Amino acid sequence: MTPPVTIVGAGLGGLTLARVLHLHGILVTLYEAEASAMARTQGGMLDIHDDSGQLALKAAGLFEEFRSLIHEGGQASRVLDQHGKVLLDEPDDGTGGRPEVRRGALRRMLLDSLPAETIRWGKKLASVAAHGDGRHELTFADGSHVSTELLVGADGAWSKVRALLSSATPDYVGTSFIETYLRDADAQHAASAEAVGGGGMFANAPGKGIFAHREPDSVLHAYIALNRPAEWFTAIDFTDAPGATAHIAAEFEGWAPALTALMTDADTPPVLRMLHTLPNDHRWDRARGVTLLGDAAHLMSPAGDGANLAMLDGAELGKAIAAHPADIEAALATYEAALFPRSQSAAIGAHQILELCLGDRAPHSLVDFFTGMRERMPE
Repeated sequence: MTPPVTIVGAGLGGLTLARVLHLHGILVTLYEAEASAMARTQGGMLDIHDDSGQLALKAAGLFEEFRSLIHEGGQASRVLDQHGKVLLDEPDDGTGGRPEVRRGALRRMLLDSLPAETIRWGKKLASVAAHGDGRHELTFADGSHVSTELLVGADGAWSKVRALLSSATPDYVGTSFIETYLRDADAQHAASAEAVGGGGMFANAPGKGIFAHREPDSVLHAYIALNRPAEWFTAIDFTDAPGATAHIAAEFEGWAPALTALMTDADTPPVLRMLHTLPNDHRWDRARGVTLLGDAAHLMSPAGDGANLAMLDGAELGKAIAAHPADIEAALATYEAALFPRSQSAAIGAHQILELCLGDRAPHSLVDFFTGMRERMPE
């Protein structure tokens, strides 16, 4: 008989796992540090890939419901140079296989697919210890304790569960993003809205870039990218929003005003997102009663794969557990045997995408990449 499964982390990967287990009648409890489902905003748009995220949603029995969340036109993409000249413009013709949805709506769909008692909110993991017999003791910040014989760490980049399996810790990659939003963009920021277009926009040069995506309700969600040491960013006082914005904008002197307005005219304070990764080949020896998924297992540069892989991890792990109900170690070994090469390949690709965006040949390297993808697509 399958023991109850304990999941730490109610992100997309942990929720997908919980949903697949629920469909198979396997008891599962998910512990989440956030106080509630509405405790914070859930980020912007996600492109859900037909070879990963969509497969996970099919395994979770939610694919048709997912289709109702798609932001039509969101797969469009364009590449600009720093002066605003359009170098490549790919419309969304509905055949791209990576439809866009709001992360928050996707998470809400997964939450609503689970019995309310599945998730314990406000449970921030303080520590976890192995008993030596395959059981693990979880201690939460509120002083409560839980013992489990099947633990899944879905607790993100700075996972505490990871320490049970691996000594690896995330390293800064030398690039950071500064996140901003422009709201009511078509009316209030028409030039920026025109520059971004209907989907994703990449305006890049060696070592720096301005990336943005159009979201529903005339919202432009932007990430300002810079290759700089960590100390360069930590020296900026981001509690002083005007000062921080001016400091970052100075790095883009001479760029088209429609592009720089994505930071200088932002409706929200700039938020620093420093990029960290685990080693491309991160893996661990099989340890009884515990495994990882998502960023806890394979933190990588943002290239559109992170959420998709986390969901696929959750679906594949859930299916493996259901297929080996009386032999959990066989289930975990089967899952990890596929996880490691899959995540290594994606991590290598993510580093390559970051180099295409910000390397010496940017923006032309990114244009070549998109053009090559189009030429490889089947008729």
